[in-house]
Amino acid sequence: MELPPLILASASPRRAELLRQLQPEFQIVPSEATEMMNEQLSPQELCQLNAHRKARAVAKKIPDALVLGADTLVFLDGEIMGKPRDLADARRMLARLQDRTHQVVTGVSLIHLRGHRERLFAVSTDVTFRPLTSGQIGDYLSKMNPLDKAGAYAIQEHGDMIVSEISGSYSNVVGLPVEQLGEELATWSK
Repeated sequence: MELPPLILASASPRRAELLRQLQPEFQIVPSEATEMMNEQLSPQELCQLNAHRKARAVAKKIPDALVLGADTLVFLDGEIMGKPRDLADARRMLARLQDRTHQVVTGVSLIHLRGHRERLFAVSTDVTFRPLTSGQIGDYLSKMNPLDKAGAYAIQEHGDMIVSEISGSYSNVVGLPVEQLGEELATWSK
């Protein structure tokens, strides 16, 4: 029993690195689907919708493959904290997150069009930030590029400077919940 050919519908090197822990061989085909923002959807629904759109766009082109789409967002008090527009926006986001607990939600979509199978799920992890001064925020931002990261941070890049505690999946905060994904992929073997 083996998986159909697997495709990661993402250009994220972090997701590729995490997926390699579960499945060493896969193809990367970044999705061209645009991410939706909809205030009426819950964080889990929104992440699953975006993951589905990404996976489906690639699956339509390669229907014999098992396509994996994922979308990770940061939420504070139910409000989406997307990718910052610039460094000033990143600084503002980190100032709002400091000394508080927020949620990181990743929606995952697995689609095999030829096999008429699809599975959607979402994983949420609570992340608590340390109390941070403006200087500590500036120091953190000087060590990494926050502009392509939801919430303006990456836990795997000097996260110990800003994060005091996580409750749930660490890999989910990085961008792919490998624990649940591993269980799901096991059910897809031919």
